[in-house]
Amino acid sequence: MYKSIKYIFYLFIIFLFKGCSETEIRSMEVTATAYNSVKEQTSNDPFFTAFGDTLKPGTKVIAISRDLLDSGIHHNMEVTIEGLEGKYKVVDLMNSRWTKKIDIYMGTDISKAKEWGQQKVIISWVPEKENSK
Repeated sequence: MYKSIKYIFYLFIIFLFKGCSETEIRSMEVTATAYNSVKEQTSNDPFFTAFGDTLKPGTKVIAISRDLLDSGIHHNMEVTIEGLEGKYKVVDLMNSRWTKKIDIYMGTDISKAKEWGQQKVIISWVPEKENSK
């Protein structure tokens, strides 16, 4: 009997640690466009985001469509974008008319943004655990 309880206890500990060590990664296909810090594309203050951040050319940041908030993506979360190196931080929100879309910040380089155009990409992120919020 004692050995059975001990065995069950060890299995429980292994299961507990195994669950803690696995990292869940979520992915989604979205439409990706690019934007710049120019009044024609944003607002009267094109370096100021909907979340209140200040955009700085050269940083890897994105705006997301508001529906992606329901997918667990949020302000300051880092995402990876298929085909691009590094991680991109979520610092801005797009107009509510857009869905399943991201806008990649390209500073003031309008030609670079036009060259990117519109593409379908896979974004990936690690969701926060419920108890860590």
